Amino acid sequence: MIEQLAELPTYEVYKDSGVEWLGEIPAHWELSKLGTCLKPVSVKNRSDLPLLSITREKGVITRNLDDEDENHNFVPDDLSNYKVLEHGQFGINKMKAWQGSYGVSDFTGIVSPAYFIFAFAKPIAPKFFHLAIRSKLYTSFFGSASDGVRIGQWDLSKSRMKEIPFLIPSLPEQTAIAAFLNRKTAQIDQAVAIKEQQIALLKERKQILIQNAITRGFDPNVPMRDSGVEWIGEIPEHWEIKRAKYLFKEIDERSVSGEEELLSVSHMTGVTPRSEKNVTMFMAEDYTGSKTCQKGDLVFNIMWAWMGALGVSDRTGIVSSSYGVFRQMKNMFNQNYLEFLLKTTGYIEHYNKVSTGLHSSRLRFYSHMFFNMELGFPSKDEQDEIVAHIETQSAKIELAIAIQQQQIDKLKEYKATLINSAVTGKLKVTELRECKDVG
Repeated sequence: MIEQLAELPTYEVYKDSGVEWLGEIPAHWELSKLGTCLKPVSVKNRSDLPLLSITREKGVITRNLDDEDENHNFVPDDLSNYKVLEHGQFGINKMKAWQGSYGVSDFTGIVSPAYFIFAFAKPIAPKFFHLAIRSKLYTSFFGSASDGVRIGQWDLSKSRMKEIPFLIPSLPEQTAIAAFLNRKTAQIDQAVAIKEQQIALLKERKQILIQNAITRGFDPNVPMRDSGVEWIGEIPEHWEIKRAKYLFKEIDERSVSGEEELLSVSHMTGVTPRSEKNVTMFMAEDYTGSKTCQKGDLVFNIMWAWMGALGVSDRTGIVSSSYGVFRQMKNMFNQNYLEFLLKTTGYIEHYNKVSTGLHSSRLRFYSHMFFNMELGFPSKDEQDEIVAHIETQSAKIELAIAIQQQQIDKLKEYKATLINSAVTGKLKVTELRECKDVG
């Protein structure tokens, strides 16, 4: 198991750095500034080199011309003015520096002419610098050294970046610290990956639980029969099969005041208030006369039904005029059961099959397609029991997921603290030996 920070040794003698956020530093370490550690370089393009990009998550990466990177950078046809970033040099995406889009390159390639490229002006091990500069201690300073009207349009100021303090231990210490952190962070990353796999398996288990309970019930001994519908398959022999047109009617009710809550429908969250969606959407000035739904109504996002964008609303609200709104003729469905049912694999595959459009992003699932669709379901009492069973079992799975996520958060916090402590001398790395793989 990874050692706790308190168990790791510290240096014998410290001195006041004079920098509030650094505090005390090892007495023999040099306190410098980025302006004296780095020197700008600019080398013209070479057509034989690969295209690189600089991202927040990974620093410098190789990039395929056919792929859109996380920075949404446009790549022109003419790359003749692109600059060479060599292996071991420090590159910065100056428009995204505020979010951490910078790092020492493991590759030699070409980058946007808008990027800054630096070589080292002092004896600094590139791997050590990469770990230090991408630590959480430094990322905020690249934000404060950037100017802009709003986040997303900030531009890095070279003059302010040059003033950012940087600690320089001896080269043997730098290589030792990099080796130590590479090994320890690899262990932490592996532990995180294992827990993320466990979360994925738990989520898969939950989906299987829901799928089986909704389409087959939770009694494994109940006799089954062929539903006669290819995409539904077998169902318990006492369940009903009915077309939606005998169960629902389409609703086209309009708002008188336009003051009801604005709702959205997605495959991830079902019917939810648009105020809870963290996306930019068009907002009308007046919603008078807009289509509405009532609590308990089934709402389809016609354009994205093929992805499972539907749900049963738990409130009255305003929805898009392009949505389909349906209401039960009789109270035959538990609302949760109905939404679970219509989001099971077989039903979503059916929406895909019958929807019309030239390609997937243009498929439409219209009301007549829904009305022609068969549904297989038990009595409402049994639906209530199935939903209660799902909620009980799902709560156990969600608790297990929450525990794993808490452990992941703690591991990531430990990793960040470990890196911060090592690169600022708050702990002493004792592996003082040359490490060729981290120099």
